[in-house]
Amino acid sequence: MVNAAEQAKNFQVASKIASVVNLFKSQFADVKVDLKPWMNDPDTLELVDPDSIDIGFHLPGRSRSLESRCLLVQIRLYQDPIEAYSRVIGVEVAGYDHRGEQWKLSTVGGWRFVGNTQPTTESAAKLKYFCRQIFELFNNDDMAA
Repeated sequence: MVNAAEQAKNFQVASKIASVVNLFKSQFADVKVDLKPWMNDPDTLELVDPDSIDIGFHLPGRSRSLESRCLLVQIRLYQDPIEAYSRVIGVEVAGYDHRGEQWKLSTVGGWRFVGNTQPTTESAAKLKYFCRQIFELFNNDDMAA
């Protein structure tokens, strides 16, 4: 896990991160974006995955349609060491409220929601569409490492 703000190493990556934010806001307009969802404490830094881009989205209150108050989006990348490009290999979205993680969607596997609760059918479809858009955004043209 790496904060999105720290992954914006060049214009191309920064532009794609901004596009991800806009894609999410096009589905869920009232969110606030957090490009640094992780703290820089020793316990958190121990879990750092240099091949991910992590973005937090905070809702104005607990959303019934999303069954959460905030969402964490983790974009998993594959860095090709020889060809010097990155590709998205998976996206994970998790919904949280005051009780902790309520549900998770992973594009690795069956694209199913698992957890204590699940978003409504409409919100689930929007989240899956958002994940497909991330793959298109990052994988249609190779992203420089």
